Amino acid sequence: MTFNEFGLDERILEAISYMGFDKATPIQEQAIPHILKGSDLIACAQTGTGKTAAFMLPVLHKLADSKIKGVKALVVVPTRELAVQIEQQIQGFSYFVPVSSAAIYGGGTGNEWEQEKSALSHADIIIATPGKLISHINVKNTNFTKLQFLILDEADRMMDMGFYEDILKIISSLPKERQTLMFSATMPPKIRELVKLNMVNPSEISLAISKPSEKVLQVAYLVNDDHKASLIHDLIKDKPNYEKIIIFSSTKKSIRDIIRGISGKGYTVEGISSDLEQQAREEVLNKFKANLVRVIVATDVLARGIDIKDVDLVINYNVPGDAEDYVHRIGRTARADASGLAMTLVNEEEMYKLSEIQKVIEADIPKINIPEHIGISPEWNPGRKKSNSYHRSSGKFKSASSGNKQGKSKKKFGHKPKQGNSDNKPSNKPPKS
Repeated sequence: MTFNEFGLDERILEAISYMGFDKATPIQEQAIPHILKGSDLIACAQTGTGKTAAFMLPVLHKLADSKIKGVKALVVVPTRELAVQIEQQIQGFSYFVPVSSAAIYGGGTGNEWEQEKSALSHADIIIATPGKLISHINVKNTNFTKLQFLILDEADRMMDMGFYEDILKIISSLPKERQTLMFSATMPPKIRELVKLNMVNPSEISLAISKPSEKVLQVAYLVNDDHKASLIHDLIKDKPNYEKIIIFSSTKKSIRDIIRGISGKGYTVEGISSDLEQQAREEVLNKFKANLVRVIVATDVLARGIDIKDVDLVINYNVPGDAEDYVHRIGRTARADASGLAMTLVNEEEMYKLSEIQKVIEADIPKINIPEHIGISPEWNPGRKKSNSYHRSSGKFKSASSGNKQGKSKKKFGHKPKQGNSDNKPSNKPPKS
């Protein structure tokens, strides 16, 4: 379905045509008609499906010729990076229509307070993180009397970050007569409670919740920690077609270690984490987007919501803590209609975690031994160490009792186990680039 078929304002269609938008993604195709009709909406969709355009294009269409002054749409998001990104996309979408927007988020120098205060009275669309918006609400800097649209993006992530009470307080400051749109990758109980309290007969859309895109080729390398940096260099040194590479680290401390391990090899490497000031983080991201930096090493600050096009390769330096984080990390590649490659580096202690993640996402991730010139791979045996137990209902690892039994199971590579039980024999062949 093309965007011309939605009946959107011609000026918006002209703007998105310059941005390369032609065919709608499934979430856009399903969500836009509901929003144009005026319905409240709950949309479950995995990352990288085009959610921002799904909610912003119909909202902009409705605001394009509005004569009402003041904030008419509020978008609440979990992180400042996502706030900045959405605001940049709105600027593109609204290039030919008289709609203004502003992003409000924490982590700045403090000099932006007065600008934010002004925007909260005059901008048509506000994109805000909960904490900073609450700060303005508490000192009565906000005026939402003309508000028509509330959008909660990455709602499950906001619940994970402890923003439930903040969201309720924000909603209590808004007019009851409004259209509410909620976008979330999962639907935990807190989200359902939020929906029940604050939405009116919402339409529901659900697209492949918590499953990786089929366009992502997933592989796992069995490798001890002291060989990981050498393996990464070996995998990318002669692959010039991998122009954008993201390496995800589970901790901020290990970012420095990873950068030291792969720097000085003939390609540019930079790191990004919450330790960096906002301006420094944006500079790193902009250089990466402009292909001035080939490899970016990051914590999960980049895993959700940040739209970086044409990422060729995602490397999980560690196995993520849960299946949801795994899906969001590898979702940085294969955005929209593109394809991509995701590699996870697995040591002995992380094998059980990967095995349980496979059960949740119902996928059999091929296991590959590292090249002999780098070292020897540990044997794939996910039952060997169960220092953690995995609760599939919550998607989280929790401490296990000392009485866990070890299990052994081997199957020939190529046989597809049920429910993603990937106890297959590792291969020595790397994935095709």
